[in-house]
Amino acid sequence: MIIGELKDLTLNRDGSQNVTITIKGDFRAGFDALRGKPLDIEVKEHKPRRSLDANAYAWVLIDKIAEKTHIKKSEVYRQAIREIGGVSTTICLLDKAVDFFRQCWEMKGTGWQTEAEPSKLPGCTNVTAYYGSSVYDTRQMALLIDNLIQDAEALGIETITPAEKARLLAQYRRKNE
Repeated sequence: MIIGELKDLTLNRDGSQNVTITIKGDFRAGFDALRGKPLDIEVKEHKPRRSLDANAYAWVLIDKIAEKTHIKKSEVYRQAIREIGGVSTTICLLDKAVDFFRQCWEMKGTGWQTEAEPSKLPGCTNVTAYYGSSVYDTRQMALLIDNLIQDAEALGIETITPAEKARLLAQYRRKNE
């Protein structure tokens, strides 16, 4: 597909029409190969391809990282969540409540995970509860995507440009406000 813009239309005495199109890119080789040949031509309004939203792009990266590292996608996702800040809370629970809390929290989805550490208080455990990305605000989603982009680039995986990332996050912000 070639993207261009209609510039001029000329009516000829024999009823034929000449259309001038300005195109983006270099078409010289294509022009030489097609000049003088009958062509099937379709002209329609250009619409940019629908791009992935921020969450979908995160999962594209997760999939590529998992493929490259031979780590399960769910673990790549869970690790990425644990590595960013601002997506967890730590609470002190009575030891007898820890298992029930962790089970209930982790039932919310793959990214909803917990880590338990001993508390200084007798009979208590500190539990860090990580939120899944389904409830992230734009800043948190940007952190997750930045983390995944860094991991992907370190593995030689192609990623989107900073401008495209900004556009995805702007869409995410509008969708989640």
